[in-house]
Amino acid sequence: MIRKHTRPSRRTLLGGAAVTALAVAAGTGTAQAAGHRPAWPTEFPLPDGWLPEGITIGGAPYAYLGSRADGSVYRTDLRTGEGAVLHEGAPGLVAIGLKLGDDGLLYVAGGGGGTARVVDARTGELRSTYELTAPTGHFVNDVVLFRDRAWFTDSRDAVLYGVPRGRGGSVRTLPLTGDWEQLPDVNNANGIVSAPDGRDVIVVKSTPGELYRVSLRTGRATRIALSGAENVVGGDGLVRVGRTLYVVQNRLNVVTVFDLDARATTATLRRSITDPRFDVPATAARFRDRLYLVNARFTSPQTPQTTFTAVAVPL
Repeated sequence: MIRKHTRPSRRTLLGGAAVTALAVAAGTGTAQAAGHRPAWPTEFPLPDGWLPEGITIGGAPYAYLGSRADGSVYRTDLRTGEGAVLHEGAPGLVAIGLKLGDDGLLYVAGGGGGTARVVDARTGELRSTYELTAPTGHFVNDVVLFRDRAWFTDSRDAVLYGVPRGRGGSVRTLPLTGDWEQLPDVNNANGIVSAPDGRDVIVVKSTPGELYRVSLRTGRATRIALSGAENVVGGDGLVRVGRTLYVVQNRLNVVTVFDLDARATTATLRRSITDPRFDVPATAARFRDRLYLVNARFTSPQTPQTTFTAVAVPL
């Protein structure tokens, strides 16, 4: 059962501002003109002290957001901005990147704990926990669902972890080779998405800001040439729509938008998305013609009283 959460302190202020912002941005005048449904909010609050980082959205208008505070998962209705805690975490757990599959399951990266968890998106029930690696010297960061596995990045080790989707199978550890050079004491592999041709995956290397195409058969990583941009430093979450790749560069408060060639060997900068509401956005998820981003606020105090939001921008 979903536990309703007391409204965060900024919810009342955000509700009216969000509707107004959307009406102005869309150029449609009043948000509730005669004969039109109310506009969906473009900003909604999370519980104070949530410490969010990951966000995922499936085919229904619900966003799921993980907590770095205790590994809980929060579910928000995009139509209203109202939300509740879906899955209760526990002390010592974190939820970093997460993805929702068409099987109704959430696959959750466990950060420094070295784990992956599978949570029922309908009931919030914990289905399983996988010990991917040792709980020290690793950081399981983000995840992509690719065929029969959920593939997780490790920001502190040159490997990907393939968790089976279904009843059988074991975890596969895939070392990164080829052009990949692991740098010490910094975040390396971070966001991950499938390549346009559906054969490989694309991984962003936060430091020094590079994109790679990775074969899930061999682990060979091929650096993607950037055109129009020197790097994607601070690259965090990735979203791909066709051959358009959105790269969230967290501390720069920008989403850079690239056109990929057919084989994802070159990424050409098309434009950048900025917004005054960005406050170190970490990851993003698409729903219809919007990109929803979660503000991790890494440069602000990370306390139980710190406020957090997610915001939406047009694609």
